[in-house]
Amino acid sequence: MATSLNSGEQTTTTTTATATPLSTIIQVPEYFYAVDVSYLSHMIADMLGRLTSHNDLIPLTPSNLTRFHSRTPPNITLSDYLRRIIKFTSIEKSCLLIILIYIDRVCERHPHFTISSLTVHRFLITAATLSSKALSDSYCTNSHYAKIGGISTQELNALELEFLTLIDWRLASTGLVLQQYYANLVEQHPCYQRIITPLDLPPITDKSSPSRKRRRSSATSEGWDDDDNDDDDDNDDDEEDHRIEEQRIWAHFDQLSDLDGIPYIA
Repeated sequence: MATSLNSGEQTTTTTTATATPLSTIIQVPEYFYAVDVSYLSHMIADMLGRLTSHNDLIPLTPSNLTRFHSRTPPNITLSDYLRRIIKFTSIEKSCLLIILIYIDRVCERHPHFTISSLTVHRFLITAATLSSKALSDSYCTNSHYAKIGGISTQELNALELEFLTLIDWRLASTGLVLQQYYANLVEQHPCYQRIITPLDLPPITDKSSPSRKRRRSSATSEGWDDDDNDDDDDNDDDEEDHRIEEQRIWAHFDQLSDLDGIPYIA
């Protein structure tokens, strides 16, 4: 069965940050809207590289073929392909980041869909096209996106319809979910570290109130639930940490609304 970003199997290929010399660590902003797009592109390309390396080991069968499959892997690296999209479409950072969410959503609905070296390039240009239309006030024409992606306009049109069907037209997300994906994207990359700024928050007194549950993926943290009752205390601590982090994010976004110039956060 294919693994998506939310598969625990795929995370075994992740390199830990402790193996990287401290001098090579790049500090990035705490929030996704402020990160340099080249750093974000690098992290996304590396994650997709790990994902495709894993999924390329899965035998390809006729029943798994989709419109996104090419005959052979395109002769361009993921890094170069993402940089090409960024350079010639001026895509927003939120539109790049939400591609990871799209992967999780598609693979959740269609477990046999694989992001592999045969599908990832077409998936990227289609996802970038649709995320820009869904989240941005301005975007390019399909003929322009197709030219940048190295496919025909007719093919991109067909891929758009296929993509929308696969994802059930769920193209939007929230700033909170985007931030959670970004935080864990940085955490899992050995070369980057977020700069965490202190933020005074009121204490959380009601632990029984429901919190917003995250989607689980290699771009998000591990799940909270555990069947082993011996780990209940640890799970409570983890859940409290998640609740505090979510409160930090909401408080930060609330502060942004008071500013004269509000950064684009989707």
